[in-house]
Amino acid sequence: MKRILKWIFRIVLVLFILAFLFVFVAYWRSTNNCDQLTATQGDKMKAIVYCDYGLANLKLADIAKPTPTDDQILVKVHAASVNPLDWHFIEGTPKIMRAMGVGLRKPKDTRLGVDFAGTVETVGKNVTQFKAGDEVFGGRDGAFAEYVCPRADRAVTLKPANITFEQAASVNIAGITALQAVRDKGKVQPGQKVLINGASGGVGTFAVQIAKSFGADVTGVCSTRNLDMVRSLGADHVIDYTKEDFAKGDQRYDVILDNVPNHSLSECRRVLNPQGKYVMIGGGGPNDNRWIGPFGRLIQALVISPFVSQKMGMMMAQLTKSDLSILGDMMQSGKVKPVIDRTYKLSELPAAIAYLEEGHARGKVVITVE
Repeated sequence: MKRILKWIFRIVLVLFILAFLFVFVAYWRSTNNCDQLTATQGDKMKAIVYCDYGLANLKLADIAKPTPTDDQILVKVHAASVNPLDWHFIEGTPKIMRAMGVGLRKPKDTRLGVDFAGTVETVGKNVTQFKAGDEVFGGRDGAFAEYVCPRADRAVTLKPANITFEQAASVNIAGITALQAVRDKGKVQPGQKVLINGASGGVGTFAVQIAKSFGADVTGVCSTRNLDMVRSLGADHVIDYTKEDFAKGDQRYDVILDNVPNHSLSECRRVLNPQGKYVMIGGGGPNDNRWIGPFGRLIQALVISPFVSQKMGMMMAQLTKSDLSILGDMMQSGKVKPVIDRTYKLSELPAAIAYLEEGHARGKVVITVE
C-alpha cells in the first residue's frame, strides 16, 4: 500500500510540474500583432489599440484602413459606445478570461469596441441589403475606429431616421441584452411584476422601456439622482437604494433582472414569487472577484436551481440582425429611446472607460468619431 501511495504521489507531482511548465511557457509565449498592426503600409485610419493589459496602455494609432470582402460593407463610423465588456478586455479581468483565449500575458486581439453607427461607403459585390450612403448601426469588433467592415448579413441594420448616430451607437450590446433578458430569459408577460436592479445603467434604461412595452408592471432600482429619469422611461415604481432595500420589502416579483448583483441569491429569492425567474445580466463589475468574476455566483445559481421552483441563471447577449431590427422598429415608433449620459472624442476613450468603471453612468457613454 505504501508503495502504491508513493507512486500515486510521484505521478501527481509530475503532472503538477508539467501543468506548471505548460502554463509558464504559454504565458511567456502569449503575444499579439501590435508591431505589424501599426507598421502596415497603404491607406490608414485612426483606431484605438492596446498592446498590453491596463487602461494606461490604450493609444490612438494609425493602422490599415479595412477593405470589405465580397460579403461585407465598409462603414465610416460616426459614433461608437462603451460597454462593461470593453473594460473587461482592457483589464483582462476576470482573469479566467485570459486562460479562455483572450491572452495570458498580453491581449490576443489588440482592437477594442463593438457598438457603432455610421454611413456605408462601399459594399462588397455580393451585398444587396445595403448601398453607399445608407445610415446603419450595429456591432463589429474594433468599433473604436474611423472605419469598420461588418458582414452585411450579421449584426448591422438601417438606422431609424428619427434617432441620431450617437443614439444608434448606444443600442447594440445594451439594447439586445435588455431585449433578450426581458423576452427570452425573463419571458415577461403583460401584467407581470418585473424588478430591474440597476435601472439607470446602459442595459437598465433599455430594460425598463422594453419591459413596459411588453405590458409589465415595472419597478426600477436606482440612486436618488436617477429617480426622475427612470420614471420618465416608464417605470411604474422606483426604489431609491440609498434609502430602501428592495430585498427587505413586502412586494413579490415575477421576474428580477439583476444588472447589479449586490444582493445574495437568497435575498433575491425572498422577494421572488415561487414560480418567478431571476436573471443575472452581464459579466460583473470592477469590484467583483478578479479571478472568476461573476462565475462563482453563476455556479451557485446552477447548484440551487434543481432544488427550488424558481428559475435562476445568467445571460450574455447573442448579437443578431433580427433583434437589432426589432430595436430599430421600437425606436422608430417611439417605444424605446436611448439614454446618453456623456460623450467623449475617440482620443478621450481612456477617460470614457474610467468614467464607466466608476459605475455611476446614467444610460450609455458614447464616443464620437469625426
